[in-house]
Amino acid sequence: MAHSATHADSGVSIPVIPLGELLPWAVFGGLLLVLALYFVGAEQGATSMFKGMYVHEFVHDGRHLLGFPCH
Repeated sequence: MAHSATHADSGVSIPVIPLGELLPWAVFGGLLLVLALYFVGAEQGATSMFKGMYVHEFVHDGRHLLGFPCH
């Protein structure tokens, strides 16, 4: 059984997103990822944003899972 080499127009189109519209969302997502990385990896000691160890204890297991030493 041979398949036809021609394709019928199915009416499905893939939307094209201009870079100007995508770039702000990519920057926003990148900033969120950097913020999450900070809280998991560095939220303690001299760079601490919050008093106490609450954030550290909240992300403690994730910190070890990602390979960050904390004690």
